[in-house]
Amino acid sequence: MHAGKGMLMRRALLAALLVSVFVSGCNRAKPTKLMVYCGAGLRPPVAEAVDLFSQQEGIEVECDFAGSEVLFSRVKLSRQGDVYIPGEASYVEQAEEEGLVADRADLCYFVPVILVPKGNPGKVGGIEDFTRDELRIGLGDAGACAVGRVASKIFEKNGIDESTLDVDFRSLTVNELANSVQLGHLDAAIVWDAVASLVADDTEIVRIPPEKNVVSTVPVALLTTSQNPEAARRLFDFLRSAEARAVFEKHHYTVELPQP
Repeated sequence: MHAGKGMLMRRALLAALLVSVFVSGCNRAKPTKLMVYCGAGLRPPVAEAVDLFSQQEGIEVECDFAGSEVLFSRVKLSRQGDVYIPGEASYVEQAEEEGLVADRADLCYFVPVILVPKGNPGKVGGIEDFTRDELRIGLGDAGACAVGRVASKIFEKNGIDESTLDVDFRSLTVNELANSVQLGHLDAAIVWDAVASLVADDTEIVRIPPEKNVVSTVPVALLTTSQNPEAARRLFDFLRSAEARAVFEKHHYTVELPQP
């Protein structure tokens, strides 16, 4: 009788051990993975900073690079993801209204510039030249990307009716605008200063005077939709660290608010 009970106890312990091993194996098979929604114009520094974080923390991070408005729609509809980095603060404000933001902070700043081909064949001197019908101009689609939304604010600030402009190309991302100028398809486009630096060998920039410009604050938002809030918080904090800041500076991104 006692031997039978002993056998039953050993079998129960063995079964519990097998269940423990199985559960542990399942947990190892599903490591933490984070999702970052990031504006296309921020790809170089964010991709590098995320790689550094992954190496240090052993956490896989997937990045979705696209226009800020497109990404906001994805976050809103899917209710998934961990961190959102759009190219302009108003997108995070919209996300806050939707209850999607657990925390936010300023990451860097985008200074709009006019990008022209090398030699400036269109003789572009300022924002007013976008009213010249003979120029091939490009602007971001305000319904898709942050640079389009900010360009609209610049035209409004300078008393220019954007609806009257003869726009040759409306892009979904700022990178498309830079590439089009680089290839000589456009005479002028409004892009971010950091993105302009990526094509500096084939282009030139025309500065917009501070009193005529609209500087964009780039925020980082920790999302309430995260399934791994502790890991997401660590990534959020890392992106604001001195180490990540150095990565942004290396890629010519403005980390201090420009003074007028």
